[in-house]
Amino acid sequence: MGMMVDGTWKTEADIPRENGRFRRSTTSFRGWISPDGSTDFPAEAGRYHLYVAWACPWAHRTAILRRLKGLEDAIGLSAVGSFMGDDGWAFYDEPGVIPDAVNGAHFLREVYAKADPGYTGRVTTPVLWDKEQGTIVNNESREIIRMMDTEFGGIAPGPDFYPEDLRGEIDATIDAIYEPINNGVYRSGFATTQEAYEEAVTELFDALDHWEDVLSTRRYLCGDRVTEADWCLFPTLVRFDAVYHGHFKCNLRRVVDYPNLWGYLRDLYQYPGVAETINMDHIKRHYYRSHESVNPTRIVPRGPVLDFSGPHGRERSSG
Repeated sequence: MGMMVDGTWKTEADIPRENGRFRRSTTSFRGWISPDGSTDFPAEAGRYHLYVAWACPWAHRTAILRRLKGLEDAIGLSAVGSFMGDDGWAFYDEPGVIPDAVNGAHFLREVYAKADPGYTGRVTTPVLWDKEQGTIVNNESREIIRMMDTEFGGIAPGPDFYPEDLRGEIDATIDAIYEPINNGVYRSGFATTQEAYEEAVTELFDALDHWEDVLSTRRYLCGDRVTEADWCLFPTLVRFDAVYHGHFKCNLRRVVDYPNLWGYLRDLYQYPGVAETINMDHIKRHYYRSHESVNPTRIVPRGPVLDFSGPHGRERSSG
């Protein structure tokens, strides 16, 4: 896993850890799109381009919002290949790859270098690009989905996943699931000491147990409406049994072992348009082939067989 230092790619950079604990790097580009021209990035159809990796859960949430908000014609899309080797994310010949028609990049790091020739940091997805200014607007997934949800209403209204009466609860829920669950699977899988692993995996399953209980009395995380919070949890859950359970040693239980979480996962999977944003081949090939320190043989398992399309029974959960 490499990174850029002063605009130069360094392949020897390792996964960031502290005392055996995985430490996620902070994102660097934090611009904001607005419909009223109050920022440097006005909301305009055709001006922006989204770079994703189908394997990446952080990028997945942005692909979901782009689809569900009806922004596919307004915001372009490129998708890197599943394998991330010494050269980082790259565009190459593989089913599911969408070449970079905006910057003509072969490696995603070229997009970062074009935005900031002296950039130092990780080259991650998602990336929201401004074609007019030729720079990255934002590479923080939570902020990108919020912009898609709230700032493009005049272009493609779509459903509202951040309703005003639930905003406090939505933000608090996204905060609550981030560290123990979204990041917790990585903290478990990339831990290099038993202590760090035990700490992360315990917090992960304590949190899953908590939300299993919550979902026994409500259909979605914040009540009877789908919100941004659900689209932040869904990408982690849909990868859990196929990847995190085995590859990252998150194996106390599977999602299918949780009646409410399993039904909830299938409910969201069946939300119109969501299944089309999932590429399980990319997901499995990325994790099992890219993380050589975790899976030295790079063998991709054939299972598990998961059926997300069956009856979920979540209609009875509200109230």
